Formats: sequence, C-alpha cells, structure tokens
Amino acid sequence: MTSSANSADAVHPAHAASSADIVDAALTTRRSVRAFLPTPVPRADLEAILEAASRAPSGTNTQPWKVYVLTGEALARLSRELLGAYDDPQRDTLYREEYPYYPQQWLSPFIDRRRKIGWDMYGLLGIGKGDKARMHEQHARNFRFFGAPVGLMFTIDRSLERGSWLDYGMFLQAIMTAARGRGLDTCPQAAFIQFHRLIAAHLGLPDNEQFVCGMSLGFADESAPVNALRTEREPVGQFARFLD
Repeated sequence: MTSSANSADAVHPAHAASSADIVDAALTTRRSVRAFLPTPVPRADLEAILEAASRAPSGTNTQPWKVYVLTGEALARLSRELLGAYDDPQRDTLYREEYPYYPQQWLSPFIDRRRKIGWDMYGLLGIGKGDKARMHEQHARNFRFFGAPVGLMFTIDRSLERGSWLDYGMFLQAIMTAARGRGLDTCPQAAFIQFHRLIAAHLGLPDNEQFVCGMSLGFADESAPVNALRTEREPVGQFARFLD
C-alpha cells in the first residue's frame, strides 16, 4: 500500500495553504450585490459555474436542483412582468408566497440583525425612516435583477422533503462560490417567492416543480453606493461550541 506521503494525490503543505487561501477568499468575499454592470457573462462561464456547483452534496445523490438561466429578452420580459405585479395595488391579495421564507414572529437576535442591515443599506442610499416611496423603489430593484445580465430561477420537485431543501442550500452556496472564483458576484433573492405563480407561468413549469428562489449574477458595479454595504457576522465563539 502506498503511503499518503508518497501518493500522487498527496497535497504539498505549501500548495494546501495556497488552496485554502483561494477557497477562503471566494467564500469571504461573497456578498449580496445590489447593483451590477450590464457586461454580458459568457455562456461558457455560466455552464462552468453550474457544472462546478453540481458537485454539491445531496442525500443519496438525489441532486434536487433544477435551474432556469435567463438572459437577454427572456430576462427583460420576466422583469417587466414582475415589476407590473409588484406595483399592482392588489399585490398582496393576488400574489401570496407558496412557502414561508421568514418566521411568522420575529424574535431577537434575528430581528435585530434584520433591522440593522436594512437601516445600514438605506443609510448608504440616503433613504430616511418613513420614506416609503423610496423604500418601495429600492425593493423594486429586486425585480430588475439589480441590473444584472443574468437571472437564475431555481425549482425543486414537489415530491422531495426538507432534507432536499437543505441540499439545495449547499448547491446555491456552491454557485455563489464558483462565481466569485471567476470574478463574478451574485445576489440570492427571496423577494421573488411572492410571485411564484407568475414565474411558473413565465417559465412554463410543470405542476410537479415548485419555485424555490432566484438569483442575480454578473459583474458588480463598484461605483454604486449600495455595494459598499458589508454585513457583520457573529464571531465563531458566539455560535460554535467545541466539546473535547
């Protein structure tokens, strides 16, 4: 038996450190970008990102994900439909979430973090408390895909259970990490969930497919004030326990 030290697959310590830096950089520089450049993303890059992300783990290799990649007029048409629905005065009557993404009752510390990111973002944009018109317009940018040239729509088979939804989260993270490795940015978006029926009709989803969420992808517009937003994270000692 060949020892690990002599194996062709063994990783040299210096190379391992370099690899860790590359992976860590992709993870730690990931952020939710809310202003993109119109620069097109080559289809080859999109396919490479999805191929890399398809290595995400899933229980018994079920691979529960399905992705609709929208660019050009397909993206613009969906954006127009979503904006029309968002501005409809009867929106909350006509369009309801198929599944609850957020809790029905917000508790601390979750509500505190939610409020902080909201006011931090509005502060960068100069939107004051009570300025509902500008808040509405900023939220509407979700449905413009924040100007990104690529929109990703994710679905899952309705027969699958909660474990597959956990697997789906790892797939989404893998997409965002693979995108960062190519100098691209993303914004995963739950804002689309309210309009799942509209999206299903636009994509021609079969009855067995359920809409999960969307994502904008492209090159970040670093001149946009909103992209200066950096969210805070709790230190490891606050959320992890090490038991010896």
